[in-house]
Amino acid sequence: MSWASRRRLLYLTGVILFFALIIGGPIVYKIANIKETCHDGIINHGETAVDRGGPCLLLDENALLPTSVVWARALPVRNGSYNAVAYIQNSNKQAGVLHAQYVFRLYDDGHVLLAERKGETYIMPAGITPIFEPHIDTGNRAVARTSFEFTNKPLQWEWMHSTISSVAVSGMLLTNTDTNPQLIAHASNITVSRIRDISFVAVVFDTIGNALSASATTLASIDGSGRAELSFRWPNPFPLVVGSTDVLPLKAPVEDTTAER
Repeated sequence: MSWASRRRLLYLTGVILFFALIIGGPIVYKIANIKETCHDGIINHGETAVDRGGPCLLLDENALLPTSVVWARALPVRNGSYNAVAYIQNSNKQAGVLHAQYVFRLYDDGHVLLAERKGETYIMPAGITPIFEPHIDTGNRAVARTSFEFTNKPLQWEWMHSTISSVAVSGMLLTNTDTNPQLIAHASNITVSRIRDISFVAVVFDTIGNALSASATTLASIDGSGRAELSFRWPNPFPLVVGSTDVLPLKAPVEDTTAER
C-alpha cells in the first residue's frame, strides 16, 4: 500500500471514530445509566409499583397527588363556532406527562352530542395546563354542556421539569369589550437563554368567575432577558361585564434528571 493510500485510510478511520464518539457516545452513556432495577419486572429499591417510582424515570400515578379537570367549557366565537377550553390542575412539582390524548364533547340542552374534538397535549408540572381547541362547528346549534376527558389511561407520568417557570406575563390590558375586544399583554424571559416555540392561552371571565371567551397565540421565540408583546382578539363583543383575565404560558416539560429519587 502506498503512503498516499495509507494516509487516506488513516484519515477515513479518524473521521469514522470521530462520528462514532459524537453520535454513539451519548447513546452508550444513556444506556449505561439506565437503572437495572427499573426493568426487572418486580417492585424493589424503593419503587412504589412495578418498575415505577423510586429511582425510575417512570412514576406510579397512585403515589402522586391527584390531577383534576378544574373546568371545561365551550365558548362561543360566532354562530355555530366554539372554542373549547379546559384547565388541568397538576400539583406535583416534578411530575408531568408528555403525551396525553383527550376528547372534548359538546352537548345541547337535550343532552344530544353536537360535536367532539380529539387531540393530544402534555401536562406540565406544578400548576395549570390550559388546553385549547379552536373553531369547533356545531351547525348553528347552541352548546349547553361540555365534557372533557383523557382517553389514553393510565397516563404515563415521569420525572419532569417545567419549562414555563422562566416566563412571566404582565401588563394585561383589555379594550373594546363592547365592540371588537382586544387583549394586549407582555411576556418576559427572566433567563439569559432564548426560549423557543411557546404558546399562550388567554381566558376572559365574568364578575363571578365564569369563562366568557378564550383565544390563543404562539411566539416563535423570546430572547434571553427579552420581552415580547402578546395580542388576542375576538370578533364579537362579550355578552357580560368582564371581571378578570388569565394569560397562561404553555410549553412541553422536559425530563428532569436531577429530581430526587
